[in-house]
Amino acid sequence: MDAATVFALLDAPDYGIAREVLQRGFALLFLIAFLNAWNQFPALLGEKGLLPAPRFLALTTAKQAPSLFRWARTPYSDRNLRIVCGLGMALAATVVLGLPQAGPAWAPIPVFLLMWWLYFSISAIGQRFYGFGWESLLLEAGFLVGFLGSHAVAPPLLMILLLRWFTVRVEFGAGMIKMRGDRSWRDLTAMNYHHQTQPMPNPLSRRAHLMPTWWHKGETLGSHIVQLIAPWLLFLPQPIASFAATAIIITQLALVITGNYAWLNWATILLACAGISDSFFRWILGGPFPGWGIDSLISRIADPSPAEAAAGSGGPAQSPLWWVLLIIAFVAWQCVLNVSALRNLFSPRQLMNAHFNRWGLGNAYGAFGSMSEVRHEIAIEGTLDPSGTDGWREYVFKGKPGEVHRRGPVVAPYHLRLDWLMWFAALGDYRDAWFLALIERLGTGDPLIRRLLGPDPFDGQAPALIRARMFTYRYATSAERRAAKQAGETPPWWVRSDPRVILRPVDLRGR
Repeated sequence: MDAATVFALLDAPDYGIAREVLQRGFALLFLIAFLNAWNQFPALLGEKGLLPAPRFLALTTAKQAPSLFRWARTPYSDRNLRIVCGLGMALAATVVLGLPQAGPAWAPIPVFLLMWWLYFSISAIGQRFYGFGWESLLLEAGFLVGFLGSHAVAPPLLMILLLRWFTVRVEFGAGMIKMRGDRSWRDLTAMNYHHQTQPMPNPLSRRAHLMPTWWHKGETLGSHIVQLIAPWLLFLPQPIASFAATAIIITQLALVITGNYAWLNWATILLACAGISDSFFRWILGGPFPGWGIDSLISRIADPSPAEAAAGSGGPAQSPLWWVLLIIAFVAWQCVLNVSALRNLFSPRQLMNAHFNRWGLGNAYGAFGSMSEVRHEIAIEGTLDPSGTDGWREYVFKGKPGEVHRRGPVVAPYHLRLDWLMWFAALGDYRDAWFLALIERLGTGDPLIRRLLGPDPFDGQAPALIRARMFTYRYATSAERRAAKQAGETPPWWVRSDPRVILRPVDLRGR
Protein backbone atom coordinates (compact mmCIF):
# COMPACT_ATOMS: atom_id res chain seq x y z
CA MET A 1 0.00 0.00 0.00
CA ASP A 2 1.64 3.28 -1.09
CA ALA A 3 1.55 6.63 0.73
CA ALA A 4 -1.13 8.04 -1.59
CA THR A 5 -3.46 5.18 -0.67
CA VAL A 6 -2.81 5.69 3.04
CA PHE A 7 -3.52 9.40 2.78
CA ALA A 8 -6.69 8.65 0.80
CA LEU A 9 -7.92 6.58 3.74
CA LEU A 10 -7.68 9.69 5.92
CA ASP A 11 -10.47 11.31 3.90
CA ALA A 12 -14.08 10.73 4.93
CA PRO A 13 -16.12 11.60 1.81
CA ASP A 14 -19.24 9.98 3.28
CA TYR A 15 -19.49 12.72 5.95
CA GLY A 16 -20.19 15.78 3.82
CA ILE A 17 -23.62 16.30 5.38
CA ALA A 18 -22.18 15.90 8.87
CA ARG A 19 -19.62 18.61 8.10
CA GLU A 20 -22.33 20.98 6.90
CA VAL A 21 -24.43 20.36 10.00
CA LEU A 22 -21.48 20.78 12.36
CA GLN A 23 -20.06 23.95 10.86
CA ARG A 24 -23.30 25.76 10.13
CA GLY A 25 -24.91 24.53 13.35
CA PHE A 26 -22.14 25.72 15.65
CA ALA A 27 -21.94 29.00 13.74
CA LEU A 28 -25.64 29.51 14.43
CA LEU A 29 -25.06 28.80 18.13
CA PHE A 30 -22.21 31.32 18.12
CA LEU A 31 -24.58 33.87 16.58
CA ILE A 32 -27.11 33.24 19.37
CA ALA A 33 -24.38 33.46 22.03
CA PHE A 34 -23.08 36.80 20.72
CA LEU A 35 -26.64 38.13 20.49
CA ASN A 36 -27.20 36.98 24.06
CA ALA A 37 -24.11 38.87 25.23
CA TRP A 38 -25.18 41.98 23.27
CA ASN A 39 -28.54 41.99 25.08
CA GLN A 40 -27.53 40.95 28.60
CA PHE A 41 -23.81 41.45 29.28
CA PRO A 42 -23.96 45.24 29.92
CA ALA A 43 -26.67 44.88 32.59
CA LEU A 44 -25.11 41.87 34.26
CA LEU A 45 -21.38 42.43 33.83
CA GLY A 46 -20.87 45.76 32.09
CA GLU A 47 -19.58 49.08 33.39
CA LYS A 48 -22.64 49.39 35.64
CA GLY A 49 -23.42 45.68 35.88
CA LEU A 50 -24.09 43.48 38.88
CA LEU A 51 -20.54 42.10 38.69
CA PRO A 52 -18.67 44.80 36.74
CA ALA A 53 -16.14 43.44 34.26
CA PRO A 54 -13.73 46.40 34.70
CA ARG A 55 -13.37 45.58 38.38
CA PHE A 56 -12.85 41.89 37.60
CA LEU A 57 -10.14 42.75 35.07
CA ALA A 58 -8.40 44.94 37.63
CA LEU A 59 -8.39 42.13 40.20
CA THR A 60 -7.16 39.34 37.90
CA THR A 61 -4.23 38.72 35.59
CA ALA A 62 -4.04 37.75 31.93
CA LYS A 63 -2.96 34.28 33.02
CA GLN A 64 -6.06 33.88 35.20
CA ALA A 65 -8.51 35.29 32.65
CA PRO A 66 -7.11 35.84 29.14
CA SER A 67 -9.24 38.30 27.17
CA LEU A 68 -8.77 40.76 24.34
CA PHE A 69 -10.40 43.39 26.57
CA ARG A 70 -7.14 43.54 28.51
CA TRP A 71 -5.27 44.83 25.48
CA ALA A 72 -7.72 47.45 24.31
CA ARG A 73 -7.03 51.13 25.00
CA THR A 74 -9.92 50.99 27.46
CA PRO A 75 -9.75 47.64 29.31
CA TYR A 76 -13.50 47.24 29.02
CA SER A 77 -16.41 49.36 27.89
CA ASP A 78 -19.96 48.43 26.95
CA ARG A 79 -19.31 49.98 23.55
CA ASN A 80 -16.31 47.71 22.94
CA LEU A 81 -18.35 44.73 24.10
CA ARG A 82 -21.00 45.44 21.48
CA ILE A 83 -18.35 45.88 18.79
CA VAL A 84 -17.02 42.41 19.65
CA CYS A 85 -20.54 40.96 19.63
CA GLY A 86 -21.36 42.59 16.31
CA LEU A 87 -18.20 41.26 14.69
CA GLY A 88 -18.89 37.81 16.13
CA MET A 89 -22.44 37.76 14.77
CA ALA A 90 -21.22 38.87 11.34
CA LEU A 91 -18.61 36.10 11.23
CA ALA A 92 -21.16 33.52 12.37
CA ALA A 93 -23.59 34.65 9.68
CA THR A 94 -20.98 34.09 6.94
CA VAL A 95 -20.60 30.45 8.01
CA VAL A 96 -24.36 29.91 8.27
CA LEU A 97 -24.57 31.20 4.70
CA GLY A 98 -21.69 28.92 3.63
CA LEU A 99 -19.26 31.60 2.46
CA PRO A 100 -15.98 30.33 4.01
CA GLN A 101 -16.93 26.77 3.03
CA ALA A 102 -16.86 27.84 -0.62
CA GLY A 103 -13.22 28.90 -0.37
CA PRO A 104 -9.94 26.98 -0.11
CA ALA A 105 -9.55 24.13 2.37
CA TRP A 106 -8.19 26.35 5.14
CA ALA A 107 -10.79 29.15 4.81
CA PRO A 108 -13.14 28.06 7.65
CA ILE A 109 -10.26 27.80 10.14
CA PRO A 110 -9.50 31.51 10.71
CA VAL A 111 -13.22 32.34 10.78
CA PHE A 112 -13.96 29.82 13.53
CA LEU A 113 -10.78 30.64 15.45
CA LEU A 114 -11.68 34.35 15.44
CA MET A 115 -15.22 33.58 16.64
CA TRP A 116 -13.68 31.40 19.34
CA TRP A 117 -11.30 34.13 20.48
CA LEU A 118 -13.99 36.81 20.52
CA TYR A 119 -16.41 34.71 22.54
CA PHE A 120 -13.62 33.35 24.75
CA SER A 121 -12.76 36.95 25.62
CA ILE A 122 -16.34 37.55 26.71
CA SER A 123 -16.72 34.29 28.61
CA ALA A 124 -13.38 34.71 30.41
CA ILE A 125 -14.66 37.84 32.17
CA GLY A 126 -18.24 36.58 32.55
CA GLN A 127 -17.67 35.33 36.10
CA ARG A 128 -20.66 33.61 37.72
CA PHE A 129 -22.99 34.33 34.80
CA TYR A 130 -20.78 32.43 32.34
CA GLY A 131 -19.67 29.58 34.59
CA PHE A 132 -21.60 26.76 32.89
CA GLY A 133 -20.72 23.82 30.69
CA TRP A 134 -22.45 25.04 27.54
CA GLU A 135 -20.05 27.99 27.35
CA SER A 136 -16.93 25.80 27.28
CA LEU A 137 -18.72 23.28 25.05
CA LEU A 138 -19.45 25.93 22.42
CA LEU A 139 -15.96 27.35 22.67
CA GLU A 140 -14.16 24.04 22.34
CA ALA A 141 -16.38 22.95 19.45
CA GLY A 142 -15.81 26.29 17.76
CA PHE A 143 -12.07 25.80 18.03
CA LEU A 144 -12.32 22.38 16.38
CA VAL A 145 -14.93 22.39 13.62
CA GLY A 146 -13.11 24.84 11.38
CA PHE A 147 -10.57 22.06 10.81
CA LEU A 148 -13.24 20.03 9.02
CA GLY A 149 -12.21 22.16 6.04
CA SER A 150 -14.12 23.65 3.15
CA HIS A 151 -15.82 21.99 0.18
CA ALA A 152 -12.44 21.97 -1.58
CA VAL A 153 -11.47 18.86 0.39
CA ALA A 154 -13.23 15.83 1.77
CA PRO A 155 -14.03 15.92 5.50
CA PRO A 156 -10.94 14.65 7.38
CA LEU A 157 -11.52 11.25 8.98
CA LEU A 158 -9.31 12.13 11.96
CA MET A 159 -11.43 15.20 12.70
CA ILE A 160 -14.61 13.15 12.47
CA LEU A 161 -13.13 10.70 15.01
CA LEU A 162 -11.95 13.56 17.24
CA LEU A 163 -15.46 15.02 17.30
CA ARG A 164 -16.86 11.60 18.18
CA TRP A 165 -14.42 11.48 21.07
CA PHE A 166 -15.69 14.94 22.05
CA THR A 167 -19.18 13.42 22.15
CA VAL A 168 -17.88 10.67 24.44
CA ARG A 169 -16.47 13.26 26.83
CA VAL A 170 -19.79 15.12 26.93
CA GLU A 171 -22.18 12.17 27.16
CA PHE A 172 -20.14 9.54 29.01
CA GLY A 173 -18.84 12.23 31.35
CA ALA A 174 -22.40 13.28 32.18
CA GLY A 175 -23.43 9.67 32.71
CA MET A 176 -20.57 8.93 35.08
CA ILE A 177 -21.18 12.14 37.04
CA LYS A 178 -24.74 10.97 37.61
CA MET A 179 -23.79 7.45 38.65
CA ARG A 180 -21.12 8.70 41.05
CA GLY A 181 -22.90 11.76 42.33
CA ASP A 182 -26.39 10.90 43.53
CA ARG A 183 -28.11 7.75 44.75
CA SER A 184 -31.33 8.73 42.97
CA TRP A 185 -29.62 8.07 39.62
CA ARG A 186 -28.54 4.63 40.78
CA ASP A 187 -31.93 3.59 42.16
CA LEU A 188 -33.73 5.01 39.07
CA THR A 189 -35.75 7.64 40.95
CA ALA A 190 -33.95 10.77 39.66
CA MET A 191 -36.52 11.55 36.96
CA ASN A 192 -39.28 11.47 39.58
CA TYR A 193 -37.98 14.93 40.53
CA HIS A 194 -36.09 16.31 37.54
CA HIS A 195 -38.92 17.85 35.51
CA GLN A 196 -40.27 19.70 38.56
CA THR A 197 -36.97 20.86 40.04
CA GLN A 198 -34.96 21.69 36.87
CA PRO A 199 -33.72 25.29 36.66
CA MET A 200 -36.12 26.63 34.02
CA PRO A 201 -39.15 24.48 33.12
CA ASN A 202 -41.06 24.93 29.87
CA PRO A 203 -44.72 24.31 28.91
CA LEU A 204 -44.27 20.52 28.67
CA SER A 205 -42.31 20.10 31.91
CA ARG A 206 -45.42 19.72 34.07
CA ARG A 207 -46.88 17.03 31.81
CA ALA A 208 -43.56 15.20 31.87
CA HIS A 209 -43.46 15.37 35.67
CA LEU A 210 -46.98 14.00 36.09
CA MET A 211 -46.20 10.84 34.11
CA PRO A 212 -46.39 7.59 36.15
CA THR A 213 -43.49 6.25 38.20
CA TRP A 214 -42.74 3.44 35.76
CA TRP A 215 -42.28 6.03 33.01
CA HIS A 216 -39.76 7.97 35.10
CA LYS A 217 -37.82 4.80 35.86
CA GLY A 218 -37.68 4.12 32.13
CA GLU A 219 -36.44 7.68 31.51
CA THR A 220 -33.65 7.24 34.05
CA LEU A 221 -32.63 3.82 32.77
CA GLY A 222 -32.72 5.05 29.17
CA SER A 223 -30.51 7.99 30.12
CA HIS A 224 -27.93 5.61 31.59
CA ILE A 225 -27.96 3.34 28.54
CA VAL A 226 -27.56 6.18 26.08
CA GLN A 227 -24.96 8.14 28.04
CA LEU A 228 -22.83 5.22 29.22
CA ILE A 229 -22.97 2.88 26.20
CA ALA A 230 -24.05 4.69 23.02
CA PRO A 231 -21.09 7.14 22.86
CA TRP A 232 -18.58 4.29 22.63
CA LEU A 233 -20.55 2.72 19.78
CA LEU A 234 -19.69 5.76 17.68
CA PHE A 235 -16.33 4.13 17.01
CA LEU A 236 -17.84 0.97 15.53
CA PRO A 237 -18.46 0.50 11.77
CA GLN A 238 -21.56 1.86 10.08
CA PRO A 239 -24.47 1.62 10.48
CA ILE A 240 -23.86 0.97 14.20
CA ALA A 241 -22.23 4.39 14.68
CA SER A 242 -25.15 6.15 12.99
CA PHE A 243 -27.71 4.32 15.13
CA ALA A 244 -25.75 5.22 18.27
CA ALA A 245 -25.64 8.87 17.20
CA THR A 246 -29.37 8.78 16.51
CA ALA A 247 -30.04 7.44 20.02
CA ILE A 248 -28.03 10.33 21.50
CA ILE A 249 -29.89 12.84 19.35
CA ILE A 250 -33.30 11.47 20.36
CA THR A 251 -32.52 11.70 24.09
CA GLN A 252 -31.24 15.23 23.66
CA LEU A 253 -34.40 16.21 21.79
CA ALA A 254 -36.42 14.84 24.71
CA LEU A 255 -34.56 17.28 26.96
CA VAL A 256 -35.15 20.09 24.47
CA ILE A 257 -38.93 19.64 24.52
CA THR A 258 -39.16 19.38 28.34
CA GLY A 259 -36.77 22.11 29.52
CA ASN A 260 -34.62 25.13 28.75
CA TYR A 261 -30.87 24.45 28.84
CA ALA A 262 -29.52 27.24 26.65
CA TRP A 263 -27.66 25.62 23.73
CA LEU A 264 -26.32 22.63 25.71
CA ASN A 265 -28.65 20.06 24.12
CA TRP A 266 -28.34 21.52 20.63
CA ALA A 267 -24.53 21.51 20.84
CA THR A 268 -24.60 17.85 21.91
CA ILE A 269 -26.94 17.03 19.02
CA LEU A 270 -24.53 18.70 16.59
CA LEU A 271 -21.56 16.77 17.97
CA ALA A 272 -23.45 13.48 17.67
CA CYS A 273 -23.95 14.21 13.96
CA ALA A 274 -20.25 13.40 13.51
CA GLY A 275 -21.31 9.77 13.83
CA ILE A 276 -23.90 9.87 11.03
CA SER A 277 -22.77 9.10 7.50
CA ASP A 278 -24.27 10.47 4.30
CA SER A 279 -25.25 6.88 3.45
CA PHE A 280 -27.34 6.70 6.61
CA PHE A 281 -29.03 9.99 5.77
CA ARG A 282 -29.86 8.62 2.31
CA TRP A 283 -31.29 5.47 3.85
CA ILE A 284 -33.43 7.51 6.27
CA LEU A 285 -34.77 9.45 3.29
CA GLY A 286 -35.55 6.23 1.45
CA GLY A 287 -32.72 6.16 -1.08
CA PRO A 288 -30.11 3.49 -1.85
CA PHE A 289 -26.69 3.62 -0.24
CA PRO A 290 -23.29 1.94 -0.62
CA GLY A 291 -22.27 -1.05 1.46
CA TRP A 292 -21.52 -0.53 5.15
CA GLY A 293 -19.22 -2.07 7.70
CA ILE A 294 -15.98 -3.98 7.40
CA ASP A 295 -16.65 -5.13 3.82
CA SER A 296 -16.87 -1.52 2.64
CA LEU A 297 -13.69 -0.65 4.49
CA ILE A 298 -11.79 -3.59 2.97
CA SER A 299 -12.95 -2.73 -0.53
CA ARG A 300 -11.90 0.88 -0.08
CA ILE A 301 -8.44 -0.15 1.07
CA ALA A 302 -8.08 -2.53 -1.87
CA ASP A 303 -9.44 -0.19 -4.54
CA PRO A 304 -10.30 3.33 -3.36
CA SER A 305 -12.60 5.04 -5.81
CA PRO A 306 -11.68 8.64 -6.65
CA ALA A 307 -15.04 9.18 -8.30
CA GLU A 308 -16.92 8.11 -5.16
CA ALA A 309 -14.71 10.36 -3.03
CA ALA A 310 -15.35 13.33 -5.27
CA ALA A 311 -19.10 12.74 -5.30
CA GLY A 312 -19.26 12.42 -1.53
CA SER A 313 -17.20 15.48 -0.68
CA GLY A 314 -17.97 17.85 -3.49
CA GLY A 315 -14.19 18.35 -3.76
CA PRO A 316 -11.16 16.68 -5.33
CA ALA A 317 -10.65 12.94 -5.19
CA GLN A 318 -7.91 13.22 -2.59
CA SER A 319 -6.91 15.94 -0.16
CA PRO A 320 -3.53 17.59 -0.77
CA LEU A 321 -0.57 16.42 1.27
CA TRP A 322 -0.16 19.73 3.14
CA TRP A 323 -3.77 19.53 4.33
CA VAL A 324 -3.45 15.92 5.49
CA LEU A 325 -0.27 16.73 7.44
CA LEU A 326 -1.91 19.80 9.02
CA ILE A 327 -4.84 17.71 10.22
CA ILE A 328 -2.57 14.96 11.56
CA ALA A 329 -0.53 17.51 13.53
CA PHE A 330 -3.64 19.26 14.84
CA VAL A 331 -5.34 16.05 15.97
CA ALA A 332 -2.10 14.81 17.61
CA TRP A 333 -1.94 18.07 19.59
CA GLN A 334 -5.57 17.69 20.62
CA CYS A 335 -4.92 14.12 21.77
CA VAL A 336 -2.22 15.40 24.11
CA LEU A 337 -4.59 18.03 25.50
CA ASN A 338 -7.26 15.37 26.04
CA VAL A 339 -5.15 13.13 28.30
CA SER A 340 -6.34 14.90 31.45
CA ALA A 341 -9.97 14.64 30.33
CA LEU A 342 -9.53 10.90 29.70
CA ARG A 343 -8.11 10.37 33.17
CA ASN A 344 -10.93 12.39 34.68
CA LEU A 345 -13.60 10.20 33.06
CA PHE A 346 -12.40 7.19 35.00
CA SER A 347 -11.36 8.95 38.19
CA PRO A 348 -13.40 8.25 41.36
CA ARG A 349 -13.06 12.00 42.04
CA GLN A 350 -14.37 12.98 38.64
CA LEU A 351 -14.60 16.73 38.06
CA MET A 352 -17.63 18.28 36.37
CA ASN A 353 -17.31 21.08 33.79
CA ALA A 354 -13.62 21.51 34.57
CA HIS A 355 -10.81 23.08 32.52
CA PHE A 356 -7.34 21.55 32.45
CA ASN A 357 -5.63 24.42 30.66
CA ARG A 358 -6.12 28.17 30.45
CA TRP A 359 -7.56 28.02 26.92
CA GLY A 360 -10.41 25.63 27.74
CA LEU A 361 -9.47 22.84 25.32
CA GLY A 362 -9.92 19.20 26.29
CA ASN A 363 -12.41 19.95 29.08
CA ALA A 364 -14.44 17.76 31.42
CA TYR A 365 -18.21 17.97 31.03
CA GLY A 366 -21.28 16.75 32.88
CA ALA A 367 -24.41 18.01 34.61
CA PHE A 368 -26.96 17.13 37.30
CA GLY A 369 -24.60 15.00 39.36
CA SER A 370 -26.81 15.89 42.30
CA MET A 371 -30.59 15.88 41.95
CA SER A 372 -32.76 18.37 43.86
CA GLU A 373 -35.91 16.73 45.20
CA VAL A 374 -37.74 19.89 46.34
CA ARG A 375 -38.12 23.11 44.38
CA HIS A 376 -37.54 26.44 46.07
CA GLU A 377 -38.09 29.81 44.43
CA ILE A 378 -37.21 33.31 45.58
CA ALA A 379 -39.77 36.06 45.14
CA ILE A 380 -38.36 39.61 45.17
CA GLU A 381 -41.12 42.00 46.21
CA GLY A 382 -41.46 45.75 46.56
CA THR A 383 -44.02 48.23 47.84
CA LEU A 384 -44.58 51.97 47.46
CA ASP A 385 -45.93 52.07 51.04
CA PRO A 386 -43.11 53.27 53.34
CA SER A 387 -44.76 51.51 56.30
CA GLY A 388 -44.64 48.17 54.51
CA THR A 389 -48.14 47.22 55.59
CA ASP A 390 -49.71 47.08 52.14
CA GLY A 391 -49.14 47.04 48.39
CA TRP A 392 -46.44 44.38 48.08
CA ARG A 393 -45.91 43.36 44.45
CA GLU A 394 -43.65 40.70 43.03
CA TYR A 395 -41.04 41.40 40.36
CA VAL A 396 -41.73 39.25 37.30
CA PHE A 397 -38.89 37.36 35.62
CA LYS A 398 -39.08 36.40 31.97
CA GLY A 399 -38.39 32.70 32.41
CA LYS A 400 -38.22 31.46 35.98
CA PRO A 401 -41.35 30.33 37.87
CA GLY A 402 -43.08 33.09 39.78
CA GLU A 403 -46.81 33.80 39.66
CA VAL A 404 -48.51 30.43 40.12
CA HIS A 405 -50.81 30.67 37.08
CA ARG A 406 -47.98 31.30 34.62
CA ARG A 407 -46.46 28.31 32.84
CA GLY A 408 -42.81 28.27 31.84
CA PRO A 409 -41.88 29.67 28.41
CA VAL A 410 -39.83 28.14 25.60
CA VAL A 411 -36.52 30.02 25.66
CA ALA A 412 -33.67 27.72 24.56
CA PRO A 413 -31.37 27.85 22.72
CA TYR A 414 -31.44 31.48 23.85
CA HIS A 415 -30.36 31.86 27.46
CA LEU A 416 -31.84 33.98 30.27
CA ARG A 417 -28.77 34.24 32.46
CA LEU A 418 -30.32 36.12 35.37
CA ASP A 419 -33.32 33.79 35.55
CA TRP A 420 -31.00 30.79 35.49
CA LEU A 421 -28.93 32.10 38.40
CA MET A 422 -32.10 32.75 40.40
CA TRP A 423 -32.48 28.97 40.56
CA PHE A 424 -29.05 28.77 42.18
CA ALA A 425 -29.97 31.66 44.48
CA ALA A 426 -32.80 29.53 45.84
CA LEU A 427 -30.24 26.80 46.58
CA GLY A 428 -28.20 29.21 48.70
CA ASP A 429 -26.56 31.66 46.29
CA TYR A 430 -28.73 34.52 47.58
CA ARG A 431 -25.81 35.35 49.87
CA ASP A 432 -23.55 35.95 46.86
CA ALA A 433 -22.50 39.38 45.62
CA TRP A 434 -24.51 39.24 42.39
CA PHE A 435 -27.81 38.67 44.23
CA LEU A 436 -27.20 41.45 46.74
CA ALA A 437 -26.32 43.74 43.85
CA LEU A 438 -29.58 42.74 42.10
CA ILE A 439 -31.59 43.66 45.19
CA GLU A 440 -29.83 47.02 45.37
CA ARG A 441 -30.44 47.79 41.68
CA LEU A 442 -34.12 46.89 41.90
CA GLY A 443 -34.45 48.83 45.14
CA THR A 444 -33.05 51.96 43.51
CA GLY A 445 -35.17 51.58 40.37
CA ASP A 446 -32.22 50.96 38.02
CA PRO A 447 -33.66 50.82 34.45
CA LEU A 448 -30.74 48.79 33.03
CA ILE A 449 -31.40 45.72 35.13
CA ARG A 450 -35.18 46.06 34.86
CA ARG A 451 -34.94 45.51 31.12
CA LEU A 452 -33.87 41.92 31.84
CA LEU A 453 -37.09 41.31 33.77
CA GLY A 454 -40.74 41.14 32.77
CA PRO A 455 -43.34 43.92 33.20
CA ASP A 456 -42.31 46.43 35.87
CA PRO A 457 -44.87 46.38 38.71
CA PHE A 458 -43.99 49.99 39.61
CA ASP A 459 -43.75 51.55 36.12
CA GLY A 460 -40.19 52.77 36.61
CA GLN A 461 -40.60 54.02 40.19
CA ALA A 462 -38.21 52.89 42.91
CA PRO A 463 -40.07 50.99 45.63
CA ALA A 464 -40.19 52.47 49.12
CA LEU A 465 -39.24 49.07 50.50
CA ILE A 466 -37.92 45.88 48.95
CA ARG A 467 -37.73 42.35 50.39
CA ALA A 468 -37.12 38.77 49.35
CA ARG A 469 -39.06 35.67 50.35
CA MET A 470 -38.49 31.99 49.66
CA PHE A 471 -41.32 29.60 48.71
CA THR A 472 -41.61 25.88 48.11
CA TYR A 473 -43.07 25.13 44.67
CA ARG A 474 -44.67 22.05 43.15
CA TYR A 475 -46.76 21.45 40.06
CA ALA A 476 -50.52 21.63 40.50
CA THR A 477 -52.14 18.25 40.01
CA SER A 478 -54.85 17.63 37.43
CA ALA A 479 -57.40 17.39 40.25
CA GLU A 480 -56.37 20.78 41.61
CA ARG A 481 -56.67 22.36 38.18
CA ARG A 482 -60.12 20.81 37.65
CA ALA A 483 -61.28 22.04 41.04
CA ALA A 484 -60.16 25.57 40.20
CA LYS A 485 -62.04 25.47 36.88
CA GLN A 486 -65.21 24.24 38.59
CA ALA A 487 -64.92 27.09 41.08
CA GLY A 488 -64.66 29.59 38.21
CA GLU A 489 -61.00 30.34 38.96
CA THR A 490 -57.95 30.33 36.72
CA PRO A 491 -56.35 26.86 36.98
CA PRO A 492 -52.96 27.12 38.70
CA TRP A 493 -49.79 25.82 37.07
CA TRP A 494 -47.89 25.81 40.35
CA VAL A 495 -48.78 25.48 44.02
CA ARG A 496 -46.50 27.38 46.35
CA SER A 497 -46.29 27.18 50.11
CA ASP A 498 -44.09 27.65 53.18
CA PRO A 499 -43.16 31.33 52.72
CA ARG A 500 -40.16 32.55 54.71
CA VAL A 501 -38.35 35.87 54.64
CA ILE A 502 -34.71 35.73 53.54
CA LEU A 503 -34.26 39.51 53.24
CA ARG A 504 -36.21 41.81 55.51
CA PRO A 505 -37.83 44.95 54.07
CA VAL A 506 -35.25 47.64 53.39
CA ASP A 507 -35.33 51.12 51.84
CA LEU A 508 -32.60 51.47 49.21
CA ARG A 509 -33.73 54.65 47.43
CA GLY A 510 -30.95 56.76 48.91
CA ARG A 511 -28.18 54.47 47.61
